[in-house]
Amino acid sequence: MSPEGKTLLNIIILGLGFMVMFTAFGTCGNIEQTVIKSFNSTEFHGSGYTSMAIIYAVFSASNLIAPSVIAVIGPQLSLFFSGLVYSGYIAVFIHPYTSSFYTLSVLLGIAAAVLWTAQGNLLTINSKDSTIGRNSGIFWALMQFSLFFGNLYIYFAWRGKSHITSEYILYNKLWSGQFGLELTFYSGVYGTCLGAMTQFGHDAKGLIGLSGILIGVGEILGGGVFGILDKCNRFGRNPVVFLGLFTHIVAFYLIFLNICLSICCL
Repeated sequence: MSPEGKTLLNIIILGLGFMVMFTAFGTCGNIEQTVIKSFNSTEFHGSGYTSMAIIYAVFSASNLIAPSVIAVIGPQLSLFFSGLVYSGYIAVFIHPYTSSFYTLSVLLGIAAAVLWTAQGNLLTINSKDSTIGRNSGIFWALMQFSLFFGNLYIYFAWRGKSHITSEYILYNKLWSGQFGLELTFYSGVYGTCLGAMTQFGHDAKGLIGLSGILIGVGEILGGGVFGILDKCNRFGRNPVVFLGLFTHIVAFYLIFLNICLSICCL
């Protein structure tokens, strides 16, 4: 295999690894508040929103130390240990306690900073100036399949259910402030809003999965198109950024209309 073929294989393996891991974590983040609301226990008083706030606050601060961690233990071990923490966060739902839930949220924030810094390091090592755009698109498209597979399960498993227990979650093993707010919204808040809309009836919980599937399809298409057309774009990346901005404005406006109309109908 040629050196370029080996580096491309490394990118594909990296993308597939993130796809498997975020099939569990991405789906968990999307549904955890809905699961918590359905969880009856005098021992647990946690909130999915609070957990996500802790994760991303610690994530932002930990980016200052993540490069040093990777310099000491290397990107491969950084990915491995970070993956263990992600698995531990998901496993806490087997029998959740408030203290362990929030403790794992803090640890996950640190792990996320190390994980994504290591990912960027490996992506750079395996790319050249002429292939960085293609490789970034391939990685992103592969990783976003996680939203499709995880939420596909949620869609079929939760259809017609009005009460969700913790057992379902066992099956799903800072560039800018705007991005952080957006990520928080579509990865947790919007799905919870859909699941709480009474006018959807017993299908409301299943729509959380359908929403995640469609988000995943959009991210896969976006990453794939960006990677394929990177070499053909004579105008740089500015048109891509403005297209993404326009798409976001339209999408959030439609979401706003949908949620507001639903509230008015209550």
